[in-house]
Amino acid sequence: MALTVARTMALPGMRMRLLAGRSGTWRAVRWAHVSELADPVPWLSGGELVMTIGLGLPAEPDGRRAYVERLAAAGCAALAFALHEAIEEVPNDLLDAADACGLPVLEVLTSFISVTEAVARWHADERVRGERRVVAAQEAMARAALAHGTAGILRTLAEHAAGEALLLGPHGEHKHAVPARERPWHARAAEAAAASGGGRSAGVLDDGIEAVQVHSLGFSGAATGWLAVRTASPLDWHVRMLTSHAACLLAIELLGLRVGRSRMHAQRGALLAAVLDGRLPAARLGELCSVAAAPYEVVVARPGVSLEAAVEALEEVTEAGDEETALVCVRPEGTVFVLPENTGLPGEQAGGRPGGQAGGRLGVPLCARLGVAGGGCRAAGLEEVPAAVRHAAALVARGGGGDGYAHVDDMEPQALLRDAFVPEAARRFSTAVLRPLREHEARHGGDLVGTLRAYLEAGDNAETAARRLGVHRNTLRRRLAAAERVSGGPLTDPGHRLRLWLALSLPDLVPPGSSRAANGDAVRLDRRARDADAEGRHP
Repeated sequence: MALTVARTMALPGMRMRLLAGRSGTWRAVRWAHVSELADPVPWLSGGELVMTIGLGLPAEPDGRRAYVERLAAAGCAALAFALHEAIEEVPNDLLDAADACGLPVLEVLTSFISVTEAVARWHADERVRGERRVVAAQEAMARAALAHGTAGILRTLAEHAAGEALLLGPHGEHKHAVPARERPWHARAAEAAAASGGGRSAGVLDDGIEAVQVHSLGFSGAATGWLAVRTASPLDWHVRMLTSHAACLLAIELLGLRVGRSRMHAQRGALLAAVLDGRLPAARLGELCSVAAAPYEVVVARPGVSLEAAVEALEEVTEAGDEETALVCVRPEGTVFVLPENTGLPGEQAGGRPGGQAGGRLGVPLCARLGVAGGGCRAAGLEEVPAAVRHAAALVARGGGGDGYAHVDDMEPQALLRDAFVPEAARRFSTAVLRPLREHEARHGGDLVGTLRAYLEAGDNAETAARRLGVHRNTLRRRLAAAERVSGGPLTDPGHRLRLWLALSLPDLVPPGSSRAANGDAVRLDRRARDADAEGRHP
């Protein structure tokens, strides 16, 4: 609360009479100062109640008008006369000039020293009152932080500062506001935060009508967020203190939230790692923790990203609530993210599949925020996540995305085959072709499937395949002979060889994420595959 001219006239023991300039009685009185100079302006700094007996008052009307105009332009709060000492009354030309400038002119019936002491006493008492308000507000914000977290801190700050509050993310993104609706000053605060370049700072935007404080959050390094507070101008000192205290509470709150989120994602990431390593069925992942509904965008960022940085970036690029259902874990091949597929951005149906354009994929802003290259692959369900990770990691290892983000659909020709296959039908095909080999392994031992795959991948080179398997070449030849006998045809037969190769390589050759599983053709093909399997025929 400011000490205005009107309040000064009403202070205890004050006897003053308003002679002119009623429109300026809102002016704030910072100090009471006695001056008999013809031009006291060089000795003033604004907000003074200038008291005089009129010794320095110019004799000419033009001089008196200029005298009043100079005081008003210098920010003087009011001009007070003690009459019957040097002058008997205030000249009318001076009063007219004061009315025109909105500068209050008073007659003082109290001693000048009493006025000075009363003004000084009011400001001292106001300082004490302000300190008490600050202490009460600090206690209220601490209670609100314990009870309601970030929202409680902002709400209590806005209430005690008699203004509005806004919390911004580290890059100026809107997080929380009191009141919740968008306000014109929010854009100014976001621009000021962005202009800082991420460093910690504090500043005030004051246009004479409203004052907007923009205060960084954090105790070291780059800012973890920004607090902005809008109040009426001029900015009171106690509001500055409240804002600084709220910034500390918010920084502690955000730090605690970040640690909690990192721990949560570390636990969820351990479950994801177990699925990727084959130690946990994919279906169990959805039972043990909350996971977004399928389909998914699986992103593998280049190695070197910490879990804390990954979680922070994840929070920034996902919608509210999605961050809690996403999965992230740090692995040797890179940092793996399993995100809800963003089908609401441009490019939703480009190329006949969601995410057909890079602009609609969360991997683009995610890798940009992390500052590393990344690769992505679509997974139609949790069971396809391990295969999607392998394809995305292989894309990153090959440098397919350069320094940015690349998606398997845009880079791998095999992705064109994906919609030509119904996933369940393809699995039934592989099962039917490889069933005789696996049954033989179960009865007699020997890795026929692995041996056959190593031999075909080595380009029919028995020596190379034996080295990769770590067995003698004669052992390899015996296994191949058994595989030919059990599978029902020689490896020199192109058709038989193709069936074996497709059955062995389809899971890795064709990226997951087919969008045809739910359409009518897929249902019919899947039914046909089941019928063929029941009759003992190849599909």
